[in-house]
Amino acid sequence: MKSCIYFGVLLSTIFSVVSADVYLHFPPGSNNRVNEQTADRAQEINAFDSQNNDKGGYNVPDATSTPFGTNASLQYYLKFFQSGQNGKTYLRFVWTNQHGCGGDEETNPTKQTCNIILQYMCQDADVDDSNLDKFRNGVVTTPQQYTPKPASDQAGKSADVNTNRRLHESWNYYDRCYNRERNKGLFIADRKLNADTARFTRQNNAGTKYGYECPEERDYWPYIGPWNDIAILTSNDSMCNYYQTESFNVKPRYECIETKNDVRTSTKYNNEANCTANGGKWLLVYSYIEKAPAYTTQATCESASSSRYQYKWALPHDTMTVKEECLVLHSQQGPVCEQAAWSRSNYLGLNSNAEPLSYDWVLPSFPSNKVKRCVARIRYNISTFDYDLYNIDATSNGGKSPVKNNPKVTVDNGIVLQINLNTNQAGRTFQDRTHLFEILPRPSGVSDNENIYNWNMLGKRGNIVQTYPAVEYDFTPRNLQIESADLVHIQWAGSNTHNNGGASDGQTGNDGQGADGTDRSNLVQIRDRDENYPYPYEQSTFWKNAKVRWSPMEKSNDNIRKDDLALYFASSGYYRCQRAADCTGINSPYSFEAQTTKLNSLLDNAPASFEGALLQVNPGTYHMMCTRNNNFSNRAQKGTLIVT
Repeated sequence: MKSCIYFGVLLSTIFSVVSADVYLHFPPGSNNRVNEQTADRAQEINAFDSQNNDKGGYNVPDATSTPFGTNASLQYYLKFFQSGQNGKTYLRFVWTNQHGCGGDEETNPTKQTCNIILQYMCQDADVDDSNLDKFRNGVVTTPQQYTPKPASDQAGKSADVNTNRRLHESWNYYDRCYNRERNKGLFIADRKLNADTARFTRQNNAGTKYGYECPEERDYWPYIGPWNDIAILTSNDSMCNYYQTESFNVKPRYECIETKNDVRTSTKYNNEANCTANGGKWLLVYSYIEKAPAYTTQATCESASSSRYQYKWALPHDTMTVKEECLVLHSQQGPVCEQAAWSRSNYLGLNSNAEPLSYDWVLPSFPSNKVKRCVARIRYNISTFDYDLYNIDATSNGGKSPVKNNPKVTVDNGIVLQINLNTNQAGRTFQDRTHLFEILPRPSGVSDNENIYNWNMLGKRGNIVQTYPAVEYDFTPRNLQIESADLVHIQWAGSNTHNNGGASDGQTGNDGQGADGTDRSNLVQIRDRDENYPYPYEQSTFWKNAKVRWSPMEKSNDNIRKDDLALYFASSGYYRCQRAADCTGINSPYSFEAQTTKLNSLLDNAPASFEGALLQVNPGTYHMMCTRNNNFSNRAQKGTLIVT
């Protein structure tokens, strides 16, 4: 991928991203799905350009046992606690990428060079529902609308943005992309772009709109925008210093800014000379973790800096007032960069150790201690060394391109052969994005020095070919090893509309137990993973050795019985207590005694998603399973926790 600096100055390595199918399995990737009951997604242009097969992805999770329908408040957001000052919170990304990656380019090469970029963006979770910039999963599959040249930006935004539709990037962000000139310093091979703004790229020469994503930002890195870099996994780790120092996390960049009535509007200019000559301002803008509006001057802002957080009085990249604000900056060490794990080409499978492709993200912390609503994405960039991808630029475009569409080559004895090569593929990007999730402040009683590990369920309803390229149910991590001082947050998310029906280029259907289309999980202890009968509570050890450090029931270790904890997890939260006397306040409807409708043995009337609990567990090896998704020869949803 070629790494270009935003707006015309071409650096030696801007990722010229090439696309190959990539699917996030945890946190579950949408692949632009919302709540379709079909095997194929309804709209590939819903929010972002994935370049993936229509059949991939997971639906927005349901909070209850029934589909959320048109009520977004019935959607479930996976919840993760932020990192502390010394204690880290680990969240494992799991994915498959089709065309291979990783391996050392000299000693263990795959069939292409690659980069995998993990990124996220967040906003305060308490943003008012009427705010047209609020992140949304959407309740319909229709993409957001954009109408060029509105009477005013506010009029255009008000007319275009629909609060029932998915929204990640803002209308204003896409409006600036739509009107700004493209970076003409970039290599586009022999491609002919339909126009010269940032929505036209080598990979998207027609300028097709995908939600409010900016095509040039999608296809190139680094770039000014809302996405924060988590990690760059590469087949060429000699480039890591470059990636870490050029990331927008740590390197602010100049941008042309124009205003109308003192409010930022779009501009066509992407370089200083044209910008200032036409009345714009060429200003330095910053990426940030969050804003700190309590500090209203440079002095009070920057004096708040500590060894943990750096505060900066500066212009945020998303400014609308064009006034400096107090920003909390990213770690100035830059994003993590490391060798990508080896994976086989043309195979949506495992790494060389027969484990899922994964990365353990150390979640950020926010000094405001406010709940954040976030979305993450994976970008999978592949190319070949048929040209100098680290140094090539626009001087090699058109007839000078070293690669051409379907070239013919002459081999021995004058034999002419044609190579099947598409120049919008040789340097291409695939992408997937999560549904919205929340990052929470650490609960009372959990210190900044304790590590938190997330132990979750992944997959969706169906057999191996019906779910593909998604996956069947499993734990993630399947084997989790922690220390006795560490905490483990167990939760899961599922949908009630994974019916996998309709026409598809793959097998349809939703084999499995329980009501059609429904995902359900629960947690019980077994003696070993090659067995299928759970321990009765009296013989179990996990629950008796677990200390509750937090739960959404407002119950802790001091006021929850261990047999009630086992019941809570076994019923996926349908029951919280056996006796009504132990379930008071918000828990009163959830006792075994009070529930007039008893739990269905296949969990059909249990919620599809489960907030779980934060536990501290005594040393031991604990094998766990889900009772429903255990069709032996087809499915075995089992995992192991090892505490030392």
